[in-house]
Amino acid sequence: MRVDVFSAKRYDQAFLGAAAKDSGLELCFHEARLGPTTARLAQGAAAVCAFVNDDLGAAVLGELAAGDVRLIALRSAGFNHVDLQAARDAGLAVARVPAYSPHAVAEHTLALILTLNRNTHRAWNRVREGNFALDGLMGFDMHAKTAGIVGTGQIGTVLARILTGFGCMVLAHDPNPNAECEALGVRYVPMTQLLAGSDIITLQCPLTPATHHLIDDAAIAQMRRGAMLVNTSRGAVVDTRAVIRGLKSGRIGALGLDVYEEEGDLFFEDLSQTHIPDDVFARLLTFPNVLITGHQGFFTREALQAIAETTIANITGFLRDGQALHPVTLPD
Repeated sequence: MRVDVFSAKRYDQAFLGAAAKDSGLELCFHEARLGPTTARLAQGAAAVCAFVNDDLGAAVLGELAAGDVRLIALRSAGFNHVDLQAARDAGLAVARVPAYSPHAVAEHTLALILTLNRNTHRAWNRVREGNFALDGLMGFDMHAKTAGIVGTGQIGTVLARILTGFGCMVLAHDPNPNAECEALGVRYVPMTQLLAGSDIITLQCPLTPATHHLIDDAAIAQMRRGAMLVNTSRGAVVDTRAVIRGLKSGRIGALGLDVYEEEGDLFFEDLSQTHIPDDVFARLLTFPNVLITGHQGFFTREALQAIAETTIANITGFLRDGQALHPVTLPD
């Protein structure tokens, strides 16, 4: 059975190829993203394997179904880029990877926090130029600071464990409090209290209608002046223009992003020989207290292996008995 893999990088080929070695699947890798002009490449495939910036809107799904595709296998946890109603109407099943390595994203979140706090990225550049001055590099002790975690699923729980290990007092906001976090001493509070009481705010929540632009002008106005904000969840949880205003006013003291709401035209591509076409993103890069990575929080060997193995299990399960291991369905 043929599976067409879109947005395929070398590491995707390596890990998916290893996971599918004895599965009987024929993997056809496309470096191009899935979209209206590339969907025809999948004609005749039984399944399509897509990533976070692939276009899975109604038009693309319709063309895939017309080409006899029966399954959309996402190699990601998030599925906000999939028109689930259109998939149902077209008779397409959708599967995802609900968890791969919460440690990978939680540890990357910590890396952003520590780098922003102690300015190690700026110090590295200075030392390479023979500048050993410490002016502008002062940080703060993490011990006894208050960290606020928005979203305490698997990633948020691992992050809470790490931050309590640093001696932080941890506040959390989640509609479903986690008993493991509570056992660590994490205190669940309303969002307004978390914003006002945290020195560091991290976003680990999924993107839903309720969390779209959760961090907007009103939320930023409630934050403790000079607080650090880190987002490793989904880009559109943050209103980027509002965050820029918060940086300019000093309400946001430092910003770490591994995701961006318009990242589809930027991330996972090498644009070093051209210009950045996004003026809002380019404005973010002008701030010395902003650190951005290109959606690499998931990018560890352990996570990629888990993603590949779960993706192949979803596909083989669906082709064997019509049921993916981790299906995504519309609520009844």
